[in-house]
Amino acid sequence: MLIPKFIKRLVQAAGLEPHALRAARLFARLWCFGFARYCPICKSRLRYFRPYKIRLNAQCPVCRSLERHRHLWLLFRSRTDLLDGVPKKMLHVAPEPALARLFSKIRNLDYLSGDLDSRWAMVKLDVTKLQLPDDTFDVIYCSHVLEHVPEDRQAMAELFRVMRPGGWGVLQVPILRETTYEDPGIQSPEERLRAFGQWDHVRVYGKDYRDRLEEVGFSVTVDSIVREMSPSEREYMGLPEAEDVYFCRKPRSHGKS
Repeated sequence: MLIPKFIKRLVQAAGLEPHALRAARLFARLWCFGFARYCPICKSRLRYFRPYKIRLNAQCPVCRSLERHRHLWLLFRSRTDLLDGVPKKMLHVAPEPALARLFSKIRNLDYLSGDLDSRWAMVKLDVTKLQLPDDTFDVIYCSHVLEHVPEDRQAMAELFRVMRPGGWGVLQVPILRETTYEDPGIQSPEERLRAFGQWDHVRVYGKDYRDRLEEVGFSVTVDSIVREMSPSEREYMGLPEAEDVYFCRKPRSHGKS
């Protein structure tokens, strides 16, 4: 394991990482070429998707997108105005590299990504204390972040604050219960793993997640594109069997008097 890490550090120090990543994606596209699977993010035709954790048919070997990333990209393309060419400002919290590459190439999209510690982010941002002006972004995308944030309502309020009236966002979390379960007294990684299913999660969200979003002012609709697909289509593109997507809009009438 020392040799790969050493080589990686050399590549980073020499500023060659973007070229190395492009070369790795090209090699994976050729090595994994086939007609059994298709990734709608990188448009690769593949023999297979890789397993990820305990899930089969999950990760694209070329762009490393997961099921939820491919689902959301299909939904962005077919259900939103993200690609209509009209100038927009977009905030992407905790950017996933596969989607960030696509967003950054969209015509007339003023794209900003931020995170506390991700090397993929353009700026450092704390989602509970966004150092950004009110009513700034037409589009906000924040996926699988809030389950890590103790003050999730504060984060939701901040995202609402920086969204322009009439803007929209996709704020995704894993929904695993009927009612959200959290306990601030559960602190250690071992206890959180047992209680919440992952060592760095601070709660398990339920279907009342929508209520939390609406409490801070969002108008919320729940949508999904995978429910309209056949099992063979979902398998072909490596999509989740069922996933609700939370579309959040800031009412146009909202504003300071």
